[in-house]
Amino acid sequence: MAAVEVVRSEWTKIRSVASTVWTLSLAVVVTVALGGLISALSRSQYDRMPVRERLSYDPTLVSFAGMTLGQLALIVFGVLVVSNEYSTGMIRTSLAAVPRRGTFLFSKIAVAAGLALVVAFATSFAAFFLGQSVLGPHRAQLGDPGVLRAVIGGGLYMTLITVFSMGVAAMLRSPMLSLGILMPFFFLISNILGNVDATKKIGRYLPDQAGSRIMQVVPRLGDDTPYGPWGGLGIMALWVVAAVAGGYVLLRKRDA
Repeated sequence: MAAVEVVRSEWTKIRSVASTVWTLSLAVVVTVALGGLISALSRSQYDRMPVRERLSYDPTLVSFAGMTLGQLALIVFGVLVVSNEYSTGMIRTSLAAVPRRGTFLFSKIAVAAGLALVVAFATSFAAFFLGQSVLGPHRAQLGDPGVLRAVIGGGLYMTLITVFSMGVAAMLRSPMLSLGILMPFFFLISNILGNVDATKKIGRYLPDQAGSRIMQVVPRLGDDTPYGPWGGLGIMALWVVAAVAGGYVLLRKRDA
């Protein structure tokens, strides 16, 4: 089967699964709505903030506060795109139709990543504009230094999270096992490692901790992170490449 036909087949698979629409829609709603809510709370508390906090106040990053939960929906989307065929047993049929496993996996990732990219960019810009409208006098403008980079970076960050999840799912094959590792890792473990003094230097190199730096415009006071916004996204990209490469190697070695 030609690569174009494989891509078309993967698009049909993704489009026909109800969970695709629900998870992507949830990512948009949660990220934008929660970002707007936290922006409103931030505006109401701004006048009571200590001077030190005002000096590092980042209105752009505030509008992306909902992304912490919104990214979980994209993790689910990425995992289900890959592992659904294993849980239903359709993987045997798929690999019989597309015996070149690299073509099969990378076509699936390309289609899902393209869809995630569109949704992620729409979400990032919507969260920014809603958040800034709520922040009122404390808002940032898209033309301010570093702001457009942060908004574009938000879309890239969410897309990379999706692809990373797909790579992990390709390695583990089980949706329950993949989600059982990824959810607590991103929602709990990474935050703990990144905020505890003893592990902070390690935590800053985890994919979400490094990648999320692209959305930061105003540096935090006392921040000694040894890389910048694009460097952080580059570190995250390396994690993604490693996860996808691991998924590809194991897919080639194992039976369906």
